[in-house]
Amino acid sequence: MSTNNPFADGTDDIERKRQIGRVFVGICFASTLVGIVALVALLADVIYESWGWVTWEFLTYPPSQVVENFLPDGRGAGIYPAIVGSIFLIALTAVFTIFLGVGAAVYLEEYAADSQLKSFIEANIANLAGVPSIVYGLLGLAIFVRGIQLGSSLIAGALTLTLLILPIVIVSTQESLRSVPDSQRQAAYGVGATQWQVIRDVVLPRALPGIMTGTILSLSRAIGETAPILMVGAATSLFVSPDSLTAPFSAMPMMIFEWATLPEPEFQHVAAAGIVVLLTILLLMNAVAILIRNKYDPRS
Repeated sequence: MSTNNPFADGTDDIERKRQIGRVFVGICFASTLVGIVALVALLADVIYESWGWVTWEFLTYPPSQVVENFLPDGRGAGIYPAIVGSIFLIALTAVFTIFLGVGAAVYLEEYAADSQLKSFIEANIANLAGVPSIVYGLLGLAIFVRGIQLGSSLIAGALTLTLLILPIVIVSTQESLRSVPDSQRQAAYGVGATQWQVIRDVVLPRALPGIMTGTILSLSRAIGETAPILMVGAATSLFVSPDSLTAPFSAMPMMIFEWATLPEPEFQHVAAAGIVVLLTILLLMNAVAILIRNKYDPRS
């Protein structure tokens, strides 16, 4: 009489699959740790290098080529014009991006009929989202600085950054509009609403969390870009804040780049202090995106 277990093969197969599953989870966990450890190491190094250099004078004084002026007991030097320039730059970029990006996405998703032309446009917009930022810098130099004769001005930098993040905003806005259930559109049409009323009162409010999150995260990328504003002529050392749209400007990435290339080793601490200020602003922008998403999310 046979005593072989007819379920032995199935049990071994299940155990083998469980082992493979545990190995896969371990690989995923290790991949997560790589990013987290690298981020923590970067933040620890920057905070260590900038310790004692981020002072009130650093936030409110113009830059200097004399490193002793950055010390707490020095005459005072900092990153103030670059902070103001970055804030003005991102504010202008946000205005241009919201009107152009959201408007283009609404037209493509809600008004444009399905056709080969629409598919061609959407495919090219998706491809433009992966173009290196230096290419947009060259485009801004050719069109805005030299073509329209705006010069190395604040508005030229804002328009160049708008070109950089516009494809990303259009794609993210389209995805947010698609997430709105079509049944809500049909219900609005059923009570006599026009297409514009449906978009204004039904679609856009429901899609607002995704639209704002995608836009603010795109602006967070733009505020840290160096190559595009370098190509349009942003100043590396500007001692006054921009006072008009056509005024020359500086930005925090440009100042950090300038300090990091100076030969004095003390300027590495100054560059690290500038990085801390830039990261703080980026974290605040991301926090605003999270708050907007949570506030207007209908599921919360």
